[in-house]
Amino acid sequence: MTELDLHEIGKRIQFCRKGLGYTQEQLSEKMNVSIQMISNMERGNKAIKIDNLVRLSKVLNVSADYILTGKQNDNDRRNLCLKISKLSEKDRKTISVLIDHFLSQDK
Repeated sequence: MTELDLHEIGKRIQFCRKGLGYTQEQLSEKMNVSIQMISNMERGNKAIKIDNLVRLSKVLNVSADYILTGKQNDNDRRNLCLKISKLSEKDRKTISVLIDHFLSQDK
């Protein structure tokens, strides 16, 4: 993996962690690893070992594919739908408007 790839992986890890409201310390506790390891992963300083990738994807509730490539699979999309379903009706409508806006830009 190139440094750029590791940097992008780190950004996705940080994005998911923050999206769940976890601190680096909380994520490290859930994964049973050091805070330094989480910090290094998020900064793209070190590659992720396979066993840590598996634990990370479970804790963050995303696929390993998403962490490594940024590509979502069906399970990732279901998890997103589940999160949206937990929002208030007002917030769901806001999300719907945003989605419609972004889809109209793609045309």
